[in-house]
Amino acid sequence: MNKINIGTNGFVYPMPMVLVGVKGESDPNFMPVAWVSRVNFQPPLIGVAINKRHFTNKEIERAGEFSINIPAVDLMEYTDYCGITSGKKIDKSVLFDIFYGDLNNAPMIKDCPLCMECKLVNTMELPTNTFFVGDIMGVYTEERYLTDGMPDLVKINPFVLTMPDNTYWRVGEKIGKAWSIGKNLKSGGIIKHESSGN
Repeated sequence: MNKINIGTNGFVYPMPMVLVGVKGESDPNFMPVAWVSRVNFQPPLIGVAINKRHFTNKEIERAGEFSINIPAVDLMEYTDYCGITSGKKIDKSVLFDIFYGDLNNAPMIKDCPLCMECKLVNTMELPTNTFFVGDIMGVYTEERYLTDGMPDLVKINPFVLTMPDNTYWRVGEKIGKAWSIGKNLKSGGIIKHESSGN
């Protein structure tokens, strides 16, 4: 099958959905973000890209702190609602049971299986977005979301986003162990992959 060029509007498939929280000069506010990624191991840095027009962008700049909350599938409607309303006009803090860790301006959502409080350490100004880099100061969860002391994807039950079709998806089945399954090729000798046509 020949590859075809479909333009430049490409995205990573899929993207994790999170709720970014901040308490700046207003009530605690939450915004759904899919442009999020861990960007460093030690110190543990994570980055989020937020459009400069958004209320949350300015609040993070003021507060110097923010949170990343991973919602489960049952919070999909609430997450989406947070994206179609503005913290300038709506108090979104009434939607959730909120708690704080060690940071005063990084509100977290108890309803979310996994929450991270972050101290802002760097920003990068892009044409339409600001890329905020936060140092993860604490990660909060509950025993019911862990297996062998580590977060369990099935128990967390997150959802993901694809763009530009703007669709939410459930996470699928486990298919292999990272940094392990490739050892089959390492020990057996690499042969050219034959495409299945999928």
